[in-house]
Amino acid sequence: MKRTIDEVLGEARSRLARLEPHELPAALRRGAILVDIRPAAQRAREGELPEALVIERNVLEWRCDPASDARLPQAVDHDVEWVLLCSEGYTSSLAAASLQDLGLWRATDVVGGYQAVAADRGARQ
Repeated sequence: MKRTIDEVLGEARSRLARLEPHELPAALRRGAILVDIRPAAQRAREGELPEALVIERNVLEWRCDPASDARLPQAVDHDVEWVLLCSEGYTSSLAAASLQDLGLWRATDVVGGYQAVAADRGARQ
């Protein structure tokens, strides 16, 4: 069966409890781990969030899976709340669904990605 990327994205997002940018501070206070999956060049161009753990997309699953030999110290179990962030909230949705496929059911992303978070923070200042 052939599917379009829009169909795959829609299916991925249907599984996620996506966060709006203004919900991110509360998620961090409850212990969620914010993960910036953008490549280095994009982070350099757009800006960074100091509270974000940087895990580029190509190694994400290995770093977050608690059963992986390449896991990060934060990947303590399958109950970690991973909140993924890309530039505009597309790649992060697919990546969060991939983490859910590994049993990391609390994985999600931020609607609008870094761009929306930066705009939200700018509006609050």
